[in-house]
Amino acid sequence: MERLGMSMNRTLPAALAALLALASSAQAELRICNQTGNTVQVALGYLAEKTWTTEGWWNIRSHRCVTLLRGPLAARFYYIYAEDTVTGGGWIGQTLMCVKETEFTIRGVADCYAAGYDRKPFREIDTRNLRNWTIQLTDIDRSEEP
Repeated sequence: MERLGMSMNRTLPAALAALLALASSAQAELRICNQTGNTVQVALGYLAEKTWTTEGWWNIRSHRCVTLLRGPLAARFYYIYAEDTVTGGGWIGQTLMCVKETEFTIRGVADCYAAGYDRKPFREIDTRNLRNWTIQLTDIDRSEEP
């Protein structure tokens, strides 16, 4: 009986560790939370299989969070462009990527205008190679003009 008990004691921690790893990978995602008083419109840019991709738009109401990507993050850097739908202020950066006025998924960032798209200055987000990340949009870190 002692041997069976010892075997179970060794198996139980391994099984528990496997379950925790499965649960944490299932919850891995890129989320964005709007901590402002207005609705915010968001576009996301990222490198997917050696091709730059932009997607949008997510309309995120005040004090709400939205999942942009599900699963473990595959890159260290992601890019966002966000605008306050009421005041027009935004969260912008210096990396130009393609967008459309309506819902979109665009592959590639070169010649946005020639392809019939607009260009917006996306802000770089450093996830530090973590598999799970949440971006917080606050009034403090916003730019005056989108």
